[in-house]
Amino acid sequence: MNRLARTLAAAAFVFAAAPASAAEPVRAFAPDADPAASAIWQKVRASLFGTREIAPAGADVLELLAPSRAVDAGVVPVAVHSRLPQGAAGYVATIYLIVDANPSPVSAIFRFTPDSGRAQVETRLRVDQYSHLRAIAETDDGRLFMATRFVKASGGCSAAPGSDAAAALASLGQMRLRVSGDPAAAQPVLAQLQISHPNHTGLAMDQLTRQVTPAHFLRQLEVRHAGRLVFAADLDFSISENPWFRFAFLPRGDARLEVEASDTQGLRFAGVLTPVRE
Repeated sequence: MNRLARTLAAAAFVFAAAPASAAEPVRAFAPDADPAASAIWQKVRASLFGTREIAPAGADVLELLAPSRAVDAGVVPVAVHSRLPQGAAGYVATIYLIVDANPSPVSAIFRFTPDSGRAQVETRLRVDQYSHLRAIAETDDGRLFMATRFVKASGGCSAAPGSDAAAALASLGQMRLRVSGDPAAAQPVLAQLQISHPNHTGLAMDQLTRQVTPAHFLRQLEVRHAGRLVFAADLDFSISENPWFRFAFLPRGDARLEVEASDTQGLRFAGVLTPVRE
């Protein structure tokens, strides 16, 4: 288990090990609630960062985009764009994505390298209740910056899957890749990766059997280009069904990407993908 996976597991343990009196369902936050006063955030903060300083991020440092009111709480589009340089002299190494009111608040931990070209990621989240959404960027020298938004959404983690169970199983682990930009221009280009996976939360009821579907979701993802790591993620069930990610990388020759992923049942998925150009 790598450092990021251990960090994610430790953060989840904070909530799993809480006494019954502290394990009551999280109530939705009010739109005008102070993000800094969130008791959930204080626990997550202590677990991930201890007492380290986290500076508020201006738009010139970190941009967090999400709808103020979600159309579908099970598929909430989220984008995080770092404005800091991404090179050998200094770069954003990690972005943490946190949804305070979700059953498991630490939704994902994304890792970047200078070969990413830009530290940015777009994905789709489940949001269970009205909540503060946070993106925290950590630089390679240990500085922390946080951007916060409030999202109005409800029921995303307990919603029934949108796909047929048999069809989802038949396509499990299939990957699709698209690239936008010119790989020959020696500038960062954007890759869009989707992995077929039901990403069951363990909180949704099967509408036919009336039984809760056991948790089964992608846990780890690594993407390499020309043998170099450009994007990696440790994931939780807050990532929507059929996980989708958009990220940058610096092309070297062609735009093929080597992808490796694994889920909570120990299944592994891998492939060298030749992208479709947008």
